[in-house]
Amino acid sequence: MITHVAFWILAIGAVLAGAAVFIVNSMARASYALAVSFICVGLQVLLLQQNYVGVVTILMMVMEMAVMAVYMVMFMGMNPALMPMSMVHGKRHALAVSIGVFLLLAAGALLTPWPARRGTPPPDVTAALGGELMEPKMLVMASVGVVMAATIVAGIVLAAHRTRYDRFGDDLRRRPARDPQPGGVGR
Repeated sequence: MITHVAFWILAIGAVLAGAAVFIVNSMARASYALAVSFICVGLQVLLLQQNYVGVVTILMMVMEMAVMAVYMVMFMGMNPALMPMSMVHGKRHALAVSIGVFLLLAAGALLTPWPARRGTPPPDVTAALGGELMEPKMLVMASVGVVMAATIVAGIVLAAHRTRYDRFGDDLRRRPARDPQPGGVGR
């Protein structure tokens, strides 16, 4: 009974936080709302006793939102908490499409004849799921992680045309920094 109540509370929380992504007026708030939504989903997966998938979902989304906040500050040169913006573009079309997609998916879920279970679940459902997901592709997944890390580092190196040494010289205590002026000329 407690598990069912917790599941539905998390479900409502996930939907409300997901809706908040499109209601709040800053990128930081939208990022936090999205993280809360996925954390609720990860906790629901934990309630379903899929511990590995639930923990990975939570960790992945928290780290993704942290990386996104860092990128907002680094590359956009903004304070994402204070910069007002809208996450919705083309509001009328987006509303019509989202309602249509929701009705289509709901109709598919309610009108589809679901198959009856065949066999019994394995003794350790999490291990079986991990084997099905990762066993044939473990080498690919291990190498993808390294490639993604290298891509992030390369993107930062290529995007940041000036480093702290360009701003301060060899003596990092130098003040003020040699930053570009609005006219494009440095000090």
